[in-house]
Parts: sequence; structure tokens; C-alpha cells
Amino acid sequence: MTEAVTTPTEVLQDQIQEGDFVIRTRDLRKNYGRLQAVKGINIQVPRGCIYGFVGPNGAGKTSTMRILTTLMRPSGGEAFVNGFSVTKEPREVRRSIGYMPDFFGVYEDMKVWEYLDFFAACYEIPENKRPGLIDDLLELVDLTHRRDDMVDKLSRGMKQRLCLARTLAHDPEVLILDEPASGLDARARVEIRELLIELAKMGKTIFFSTHILSDVDEVCTHVGIIEAGEMIIQGPIREIRAQIIPHRMITITLINQVEEAKAAVAALPGVMMVKDIESVNNRPRIQVDYEGEDEGISSILQALTKKDISVVNFAEEESSLEKVFMKATRGIIT
Repeated sequence: MTEAVTTPTEVLQDQIQEGDFVIRTRDLRKNYGRLQAVKGINIQVPRGCIYGFVGPNGAGKTSTMRILTTLMRPSGGEAFVNGFSVTKEPREVRRSIGYMPDFFGVYEDMKVWEYLDFFAACYEIPENKRPGLIDDLLELVDLTHRRDDMVDKLSRGMKQRLCLARTLAHDPEVLILDEPASGLDARARVEIRELLIELAKMGKTIFFSTHILSDVDEVCTHVGIIEAGEMIIQGPIREIRAQIIPHRMITITLINQVEEAKAAVAALPGVMMVKDIESVNNRPRIQVDYEGEDEGISSILQALTKKDISVVNFAEEESSLEKVFMKATRGIIT
């Protein structure tokens, strides 16, 4: 039997406050002349979640994030971060957020610790508290061993982590990150993913944009899919998968008794189809097309064990976010 993999949704479930939206917008719009970059979107980001803001280049992600961070005024609608209006209470919004833009400047003639000290001073952190804060931030992003290196000697992945540390200097409740894994190699992307999950465990709400769907699959508890300036769908990832692709595919590896297994499973409620698929290591396999809840999946395994049918492996094939994205945006694209 395969070991269950713990997902960010399961790890963070107890702290996510579904009804308390730390970021929310109402009919948010942004026009550049005749171009409508953001077309009346409504975002709802629950406190304590990791929310992936997903869309292709030019979908309106960066414009939306610049509005949320008070860097740009909307053409219409409203946006609130941590309960504060981005247009009426911008200073309060800025105190609540840590923002990392898609293209950030680094002061390459500084040492790593000097870089963090400079930004801590900008955030008005008292001088006597800054050394301890810098040590904590460097440890969090695993750069303690590089504290005396010049910033320009760091790899891109390390610079990305350093800039993330910079956004944490004033201990914000909300992190707004624009393409944090863009341009990183596979190892650096994994490190950023792990760091985001760790920050969420610490109670931060994380809102980040990306067009890399695998990052969202690995990290996020919630997702919003934007296309051509319009919000197509948003919510917990599991619910969106179930809504867009309701059928669930379960692969069962057996020792023998294939026909008996197929008959036992086919009679169960919610089973749409059972078919043979290619064997692995000379073990026969069947695939079950099932429509229903988790309890029904459990009943499939129970039906096999009641018949004394030996099961080597029982696994549900999760729909990739790429499939979900393509199906959700098909009406817009075609």
C-alpha cells in the first residue's frame, strides 16, 4: 500500500479561517486607457491560507497585486487588506503586508546582514533590536552561513530568499509575493516552496502569483484562476478539483482474482466504469472511474477485502492543476 502524502491543506487546515477574509476585493477594476487589465474581480483570501493567484502572462495578476499593495490606484471597485481599504487607509495596509515584487532591486555593494539591517531601519526597527532580528531572519531563510557575503555573490535562489527575509523584517501578517519562484532552478523552487509552507505554519497569510502550476499544486491550500482580467474560479483547491473534474480515477494493483475484483467494485454506488489497464511488475491492475465522496472510496477497498481479494496497491490519481486550469479557462480561450 502506498503511504499517504500530507498536503499543505491538511497541515494548515486547523488555522485557516474560511469566513475571515484577510484580502478581499469587490468589483476591482484597472484600465490603461482603453485596455481593461482587471475586469471587476472579486477576490476572497481566508486568513491563514496559502493562496495561489494563477494565470498566464498578461492576465492581470501584477496589476491586481500593485493595487493590493497600494502602489497603484484602482480604476473602480474596492480592495481591503487585513480590514483596511487600500485607497483610504494605505499606511495601515503597508504596515500589514510584506511585498516582494516580480522584479526587485538589490543593493549589491552591501553584505547580506547589512542589506537586512538597512531595510529593518527603513521599517523603523530600533537599532538595539536589529542584530537579533537579522539573526532570526537569516536562520529562517537558511542564509546564516552567508551573512558576511556580498549580496552580488549570492545565487538567484539565495537572493530570492534574502528578499523574502526582507519582507518579514517588520513581522507582517500578510505576504504578497509576485512570482516568487520565477527564474529559479528546480532545487531553488523546492526551497522556496518549503519556506512558504513554514511561514504559513507561523501564522502568515500568503498570497502569491504564478504561472507555474506545479508550484500551486505543491504549496497552496486555495487558488484563484484569472484569465484576461476576469476571475474564472477560486476557492480551496480540493473543492475546485471536485467541481471542475468530478470523476475520480482509482488505480488498484492486484495479485490475481481480477474478474472477481472488477465484479465486486462495479456493483458499488458511484462507480461509473471499471477497466483493465497495463500491468506493472507482472501484477494486474484495474482502474475505477468513481464519482463521489471519500467515504465511497473507502467502501471500494472494503468490498475487495470482504471478498478476500489481495490488494497490492490502492491509489487515487489526483487531477493535476494543469487539467483543472485548462478546463476552467476553456470557455475563455476558445
